[in-house]
Amino acid sequence: MSERVVTVFDVISATARQHATSTALAFGERKLTYRDFISLVDNAATALSAEGIEKGQAFGVYSQNCPEILALYCAAAKIGAVMVPINPNMTANEVAQVMSHCEARLLFHDHAVEAVAALAVQASLRRSIAILDRSNKAMSSDSIFTSSQDDFAIVYTSGSTGTPKAIVLSHKSQVDVLDALEEMWGLTNLDTTLVALPLGYLYGLSTAAMAGLKTGGRVILLPRFHPAEVLKALVESRATVFHGVPTMFSMMLDYAEQQGSSFDFSAMRALICAGAPLADELKQRFEQRFGKGIQNYYALSECTPVFGVYASDPEPIPVGTLGRLAPKARVKIVDDAGKECSLGTSGELLVRGAALMSRYHKDPENTQQVFVDGWFKTGDLACESPRGYFAIVGRKKDIIIRGGANISPSEVEAMLMRHPSVQNVAVLGLPDRVLGELPVAVIVLRSGAEAAPEELSTFAAAELAEFKIPTKITFLKEMPLGQTGKIDRNALKARFKELFK
Repeated sequence: MSERVVTVFDVISATARQHATSTALAFGERKLTYRDFISLVDNAATALSAEGIEKGQAFGVYSQNCPEILALYCAAAKIGAVMVPINPNMTANEVAQVMSHCEARLLFHDHAVEAVAALAVQASLRRSIAILDRSNKAMSSDSIFTSSQDDFAIVYTSGSTGTPKAIVLSHKSQVDVLDALEEMWGLTNLDTTLVALPLGYLYGLSTAAMAGLKTGGRVILLPRFHPAEVLKALVESRATVFHGVPTMFSMMLDYAEQQGSSFDFSAMRALICAGAPLADELKQRFEQRFGKGIQNYYALSECTPVFGVYASDPEPIPVGTLGRLAPKARVKIVDDAGKECSLGTSGELLVRGAALMSRYHKDPENTQQVFVDGWFKTGDLACESPRGYFAIVGRKKDIIIRGGANISPSEVEAMLMRHPSVQNVAVLGLPDRVLGELPVAVIVLRSGAEAAPEELSTFAAAELAEFKIPTKITFLKEMPLGQTGKIDRNALKARFKELFK
């Protein structure tokens, strides 16, 4: 029999025993102590079991931010079930595809997305997240026997193939990542972490919220991101840690500049940015306005954490770098032949980390392609300085990163190609100061056909989440093609200024 591993539930239970009466979560008017939170987790575990969710079975969670999402995450660890967090901005069709692919037995949802959930799955497969607040006879406080490599979560993220990738994470990975983040950022029970990132992504769920809870600190949870609400909450709560993507920091800065307001960030010790490249201009303007700098953090859903700034770093990291190697992480930078590059030379980044994915769910071929002798191929180009600082200098992948959210060009292209007037389409990333990149589409219409950009946008919106819909659409008589007959994307990118004036 495999040796039993400590689960996220065991970790949080141990924290709750030490800090039983301390505030764990604040969500609007709701205040939950650690004892209260464990009771909510027990209710969630009881509800899951009552609905027939057993060890190894998957269930989906489709909701705006609320404490119940975190309770379901811990409850899944307690009973050995598999949680599938779903981005609350996904359409009914996208939710239905996720539920079908992972063979989820149930979908928990909140009131805000109830109508979409009803379109996605039949009534017998969905439950309101409110049922977790019921006081039911709790299960045993002990978690079910779980081995270290048992599946714990399946996270969906768009990939370069056009089909969302289903990333499988083990129990051990989610315990180890909390230890690594605690060490890197020096998290303690004195920290207050404000979370406005969606809990439908790992960045908000485990990196921000669960890492804040693991050490006995206080987590302020907002239902969604709004720059004015976040700035107000940061000041009033005297938050010490905040996580965001560049778009969030840009919107906070723009709001403060437009209002001519100043905000007291004196309690803040770590403003952490990930999900997309952070422009130096934004970083400098933000520090000038708020008196606090933003620090870079690099990770992937497939492997977390990789690079970051340590709380114990004695001096600022060099400009243009992401920081040092995170705890439990290892990297290799290789050329096209797979040979390791010398210091200062860029190549593809291969990684191992505290939370390295087990596999892509139901996709052994893609899993095999992204692993080389146990190393995950990121598709990103990186280089290391002689002093051990790392920088990302480009991407081998075509993924468009809009405000921290990944968009697969081929997924959007496949949708637009369904329109009867479209003959060919290419979706590319257009640089944007606020969002990092915006998806734009270049389209060749069928002979004699007509279609306005607005018509095509409406067509795409029928099945794609709003953030995936091209912000601009332009037309060409024919696409530039490479020698193999494929669209020459580099030629299109070279014409960006002409095409998108």
